[in-house]
Amino acid sequence: MITAVDTNILVDILEPDPHHGPTSRQSLKRCLREGSGVVCEVVWAEVATVYGHAHEELVEALTHIGIDYSAISLPAALEAAGCWYVYWQKGGGRERIDADFLIGGHALVQCDQLLTRDRGFYRRHFKSLQVVSS
Repeated sequence: MITAVDTNILVDILEPDPHHGPTSRQSLKRCLREGSGVVCEVVWAEVATVYGHAHEELVEALTHIGIDYSAISLPAALEAAGCWYVYWQKGGGRERIDADFLIGGHALVQCDQLLTRDRGFYRRHFKSLQVVSS
């Protein structure tokens, strides 16, 4: 089982967030017991903003947790674009693709499920994506 991990889960754990951190940590541990955890380049970049210039520490922390890097494939990028286009056609306010669409496309095409706290967005725009929420 490959679990894509969303930015909010990792930030909850790495900060640590007193409200969401414990639940996010337990949810991630459960997913890692079932298989592997991966993040795409979008999540790496978003999480790296928390670490400023300490990127080596971030890589060490995510490696220690058991998170691997998984680049977005062309089919995943096109899936993300297609989902964004449907959103836009229905009157969505974003004029350019949002990072969450790329994360969702990656999870749908390259993984078995997505661990996130933003289940409403992903269930609305990626209907066949298996969403695990903390």
